[in-house]
Amino acid sequence: MIQIPSDLNPGLVPLAFLLGTWEGAGVFDFPGEEKCNFGQEVVFSHDGRDFLAYTSSTWVLDAEGRKVRPLESESGYWRIDAERRIEVVMVRDQGVVEVWYGELAHQKPQIDLATDAVARTAASGPYSGGKRLYGYVKSDLMWVGEKATPDVELRPYMSAQLKKVVTPEEVAEMARNLPDMPDDGIAFFR
Repeated sequence: MIQIPSDLNPGLVPLAFLLGTWEGAGVFDFPGEEKCNFGQEVVFSHDGRDFLAYTSSTWVLDAEGRKVRPLESESGYWRIDAERRIEVVMVRDQGVVEVWYGELAHQKPQIDLATDAVARTAASGPYSGGKRLYGYVKSDLMWVGEKATPDVELRPYMSAQLKKVVTPEEVAEMARNLPDMPDDGIAFFR
């Protein structure tokens, strides 16, 4: 269920489906790097201003699904205008700063982004740009990222399926909104 916080900046309502903490797993595969499964936590939050704050942490998983080591982390800010155009400023732990532009699809929670500008520190690896697709599908947040370097053409390299983490406060709110149940609780299931 998508909830729109009462203190959300009105211009951000089309992005309300992103809000919250999301956790899940995905696959990393890029030439010259070790292919692996990874875990991920993504947080989209707001403070009433005209942007969503974004953080993402990923870590390599072993065959049993246990954390092995950090993979990538990034943070940034997402904005949307009245024409559903999106701009994102993002910083990655690998020494990369990116400006992304894209749009929110018409009448569906899907976002297409592409890099417009990339700046790298001397310590960062080769990287020349990327694309991302985010979608809210059956209450999950799914995404795929594409990456290009001077030696590798743009290609998919990461994708994940994330489930929304429900806080105790959200559980209490859902319970308050349930219809009254009979005292024995069993009649509800008949």
